[in-house]
Amino acid sequence: MRVALASLSADPGSRNEDFAAAAPGAAVLLDGAGAGGAETGCTHGVAWFSSTLGGLLLRSITVQPARPLADCLADSIGLVRALHEDTCDLTYRASPTSTVVVVRAGGGVVEYLVLGDSSLLLADKGGSVDAVTDRRLDEGKRLRGPVDALPTGSPEHSAALAEYRDALTGLRNRPGGFWIAGPDPRAAEYALTGAVPLESLASVTLLSDGATRLVDRFQLADWRQTLAVLDSSGPDELIRHVREAEAGDPDGRRWPRGKARDDATVLHWVLP
Repeated sequence: MRVALASLSADPGSRNEDFAAAAPGAAVLLDGAGAGGAETGCTHGVAWFSSTLGGLLLRSITVQPARPLADCLADSIGLVRALHEDTCDLTYRASPTSTVVVVRAGGGVVEYLVLGDSSLLLADKGGSVDAVTDRRLDEGKRLRGPVDALPTGSPEHSAALAEYRDALTGLRNRPGGFWIAGPDPRAAEYALTGAVPLESLASVTLLSDGATRLVDRFQLADWRQTLAVLDSSGPDELIRHVREAEAGDPDGRRWPRGKARDDATVLHWVLP
């Protein structure tokens, strides 16, 4: 198993709320989310939630290779809930949450699960790339018009962003909205899942949305070009390209966005 992993926080010294890890035949990536500095009801924080859930999930999918990935995710969410429901108020609308991407190889296939707006790239040996991303959050993103009309980082932008995040929280984990890992294990039922023949794949790549910006936000590359960078130079180089683009547009004038920079994580698994 040959895995390359890179993760970089949005700003030097800031807490990285992404988490990624691999074990023989398995990998996970989570992108934690809260309320942008607002009260979450949890004394541990978003980074604790994503890393704790990620570690438990990786353990579950490896020690229970026959258990469906969605069931493993539900089990792990339940375990995290039990760890802090006595000390934290998990009824808060902005309680910590996380996207989830999982892959596991076994029985001649690669199983996958995607929940939230992180992405999975499945590259086959013929050179084509299939991107699996949960697009249900896109409906909520239509509410962000006032945010994108303002310079990133300005007081007005921060206020509009807080209002947008509050509205988005109201769509979380409910029909007609979007689904993400949080306090309720039932969110796992709504994950996107599938399986691909192992022998057909050249690589699988897990990316947080801070690392996919070159493609889905900046439109400076496509998925094939992204994989070309990963195969030739690795995840650190891809994240360097993202940071370079962000630095060239610090106020979000060219590419409106909630954060000038975001935590960026890439796990690139080259298959034999």
